Amino acid sequence: MQRDEQIPTQSSSTQPLPGARTPLSIQIALLIYQLAWSLAIPFLRRNHRLQIGFDQRILREIPATADLWIQASSVGEAFLTWEIIKKLKPAKPTRVLLTTYTSQGMEILEKARSEAMQQAGNLTIHTAYFPFDHPTLMTKAVAAIRPQVMLLLESELWPGLLQACKQQQVKVLVANGRMTARSLARYRIWPTLWRHLRPDRILAISTDDASRFATLFGKDRVETMPNIKFDRISNQGAPTATDNPLTHLFPADGTSSLIVLGSIRQEEAADTIKLICTIREKNRQVIIALFPRHMHRIKNWKKILEGLKCPWQLRSRATRPVGHGTIILWDTMGEMLSAYQLANTAFIGGSLAPMGGQNFLEPLTCGLKPVIGPYWSDFSWIGQEIIDQRLVFQAKDWQEAAEILLRNSAEPPQREQTRLQVLDYVKNHCGGTVQTCSTINTLLSAAKNQ
Repeated sequence: MQRDEQIPTQSSSTQPLPGARTPLSIQIALLIYQLAWSLAIPFLRRNHRLQIGFDQRILREIPATADLWIQASSVGEAFLTWEIIKKLKPAKPTRVLLTTYTSQGMEILEKARSEAMQQAGNLTIHTAYFPFDHPTLMTKAVAAIRPQVMLLLESELWPGLLQACKQQQVKVLVANGRMTARSLARYRIWPTLWRHLRPDRILAISTDDASRFATLFGKDRVETMPNIKFDRISNQGAPTATDNPLTHLFPADGTSSLIVLGSIRQEEAADTIKLICTIREKNRQVIIALFPRHMHRIKNWKKILEGLKCPWQLRSRATRPVGHGTIILWDTMGEMLSAYQLANTAFIGGSLAPMGGQNFLEPLTCGLKPVIGPYWSDFSWIGQEIIDQRLVFQAKDWQEAAEILLRNSAEPPQREQTRLQVLDYVKNHCGGTVQTCSTINTLLSAAKNQ
């Protein structure tokens, strides 16, 4: 790897910021943005989550060159990337760089890369951590990677990256695009900046999202697409508890129900604890698996559970069946789907507080009908029909959520029946991956023919 020990600052740019073609107001905005990053990077070095891959984030290690650069912010976008890599069949040999901001996302991208490289095809894939969006760093990154197409997934719009791509004539595609009304309001504080940086193509997951993108970037750049997450459901085979890596954690006599609380956000911690206490008051046998949305919140959850004075333990320390009524605080990655396969019922977080919800399609892929709270606007693209058909139970508050979970935990779930209902629901919502790959290949072909 090449190395550059200096973090670029406003006065030590390896390349100048945008030149004559960039309006003065935009140049000023990007200079201010660059200064903010220059001040922030020394402090970001102290963040333990960002220390992983820090040399890549500041380009002391230069990523591999690539024809296609795909940025997947974290876990959710990394899974979307995996779907795209599976179906991306370019006509000519193509180098692909997969980047992410988090270690959890990197784990998934590495698995996707390993799987893809084992199959005969035209793809050569590398992974790296996404550089900080310091404009000079991004100019250097794009110049070194030399992508022909930059793919951003869902809601990532990075000014430094977009400007560097514009300077170096890299086609930018946003796929599985989503934009909330709140985000649009923030972007419209400086609309000329975003109009200047606008991507070449945007594939939005709903007409509402497409309308917001069009308001910011213009209708000519935007079209709609089915959400790739529907493809993930249709492509997954029937789950089975056989050989499930978590089976050994639970009593073999079948006398305890398992309730999974998945992707719980810190903002709903107080309501979640009330929900847990209510469940334990009415059923002392039930085992509760608590999955925080963010691993760096484990310490906070440990303090909360210590205050409850009830049996609990960390997943990482569980080597034998836990006792009846135990709360398991999940501090290991990549096991939530396995827990859904063994659970009687599940609650999906981000929905008891106005956080927009978390992905409640995942338990459905395991034949488990989940419970959610009243806030799920980030997943409105799934459709109200999924609740009307009682594939998902929506509770008005934590009390009702606890009641539904207790009721559902009393009986084993009808997994195969639920899976068939879900597959029937999503069959008319698939095709997003194919549309994205087709657009990528079109842009790649156009770039190679120039």
